[in-house]
Amino acid sequence: MNRLLAAYRRLDPLKVDAVLAAALAVGATAENINSSSLHPLGASIPTSLAACAALAWRRRAPVVTLAVVVASLLVSTAFGVSPNSTVMLVVVLCAMYSLAAYAPPRNALVGAVLGVVLTWVSFLIHGTDTPVADLFWMAVLLGIPWAAGKLVRERSQRALLAEDRADIAEREREERAKLAVADERARIARELHDVVAHNVSVMVVQAGAGRRMLDQDPARSRAAFEAIEDTGRQALAEMRRLLGVLRKNDEQLALAPQPSLEHIGTLLEQVREAGLPVTLQIEGEPRPLPVGVDLSAYRIVQEALTNALKHAGPASGQVLLRYGEGDLEIEISDDGRGAPSKQPALVSGGNGLVGMRERVALYGGDLRSGALSSGGYSLKARLPLDQSRE
Repeated sequence: MNRLLAAYRRLDPLKVDAVLAAALAVGATAENINSSSLHPLGASIPTSLAACAALAWRRRAPVVTLAVVVASLLVSTAFGVSPNSTVMLVVVLCAMYSLAAYAPPRNALVGAVLGVVLTWVSFLIHGTDTPVADLFWMAVLLGIPWAAGKLVRERSQRALLAEDRADIAEREREERAKLAVADERARIARELHDVVAHNVSVMVVQAGAGRRMLDQDPARSRAAFEAIEDTGRQALAEMRRLLGVLRKNDEQLALAPQPSLEHIGTLLEQVREAGLPVTLQIEGEPRPLPVGVDLSAYRIVQEALTNALKHAGPASGQVLLRYGEGDLEIEISDDGRGAPSKQPALVSGGNGLVGMRERVALYGGDLRSGALSSGGYSLKARLPLDQSRE
C-alpha cells in the first residue's frame, strides 16, 4: 500500500486530472447512450462532456471548474435531461472536493453554497417531486466531499508550515554553528597572539640577559639560552596545537596558500572562462610586495572582475597593475552597459565596494570608482608599499 501511495505521489497531478476527466467523459457518454430513450443525446452528451472536461483544471482553477460543472448540469436540465445521472453525480462530487481542497477558503465556502443551491435548482427545473428532506440529504451528500477537501487542504497547509519551520530551524542551526565556528576561530586567534607575543617577549628578554652575561657569568648565560630553547619549544608546540584545531574545522582552508598577484593569471583565466574577455597590462618593474598588500591587491582585482561579470553584460575588461616607487596602482575597467545604479553587488567574499574600501584604507591608500563617459565602468585603487604598515 505504501508503495502504491509513493508511486501515486510521483505522478504528475495535471496528467492524473486529465486521465480522470477522460475516464469520466467515457463513462458519461456510455451512460447517455444507454439512456437515450429518456432524453435527447444532442443535449446530454455535449453538456456532460463539458462538465467532465472541466475536471482537468480542478487543481488550477477549482472555482471555474465547479461553475462549468453546475452550468452544464443546469443547461442539460433545461433541455429535459434528468439530473439523476450517476456519472454527473461523481463529477459534481469531484468538483466540490476540488473547490475545498484547492480554492482559497472564502471562495470555497461561497462556491459550495452556490453549488448546492444551483443543484437544487436543476432538480426544480426538471420538475422532479423532491421533498425538502431529500434536498437536505442532497446538501449533506455534496457537503461530504467539500468537508473532505477542506480537511485535506488544512493538513497540507500544516505539513507545509511544518516543513517551512523545519527549514527555518535548520538554517538557524547552521547560522549558529557558523557563528560558533567564527567565535571559536577568533578565540584561537587571540590565544595564538597571546602565545606568540608572550613567548617571544620572554625569548627577547632572555636573549638580552644571556648576551650581557656571556663573558661575566657563563653558567647563568647558559641557563638563559636553555630557557630560550625551552620557551621556543613550548611556543611551537602551542602553535601546532592551535593550528591543528583550525585544520580540523576546515582543513582545506587551513592548508590552502594565501592568494597573491602571482596567481592573477589563474584568476584571469577563470574570468575568461566565465564569459568576460579580460586582458592584463603591467607597467613598471614587478617586485615582491608586502604580504598584506599583495593579498589585498589580489582580492580587489577579484571582486572588481566579479562585479563586471555580474553587471557589465556582453563586454570586455582590462586589468592594469602599475608598480611605482612607493605604491601600487590598480585599475580594473570594462566597456559594458553596467547595472542601472552602477553599484557593485556583494561578491564572492561578501565584501563588495565597502570591503574594497576597507582593504585600501587599511594600508592608507585610496579608491575611486564610477561610470566612464565613453561607457563602461572603472575602479582605481592605490596601495602604498610602506613596509611599516605590515
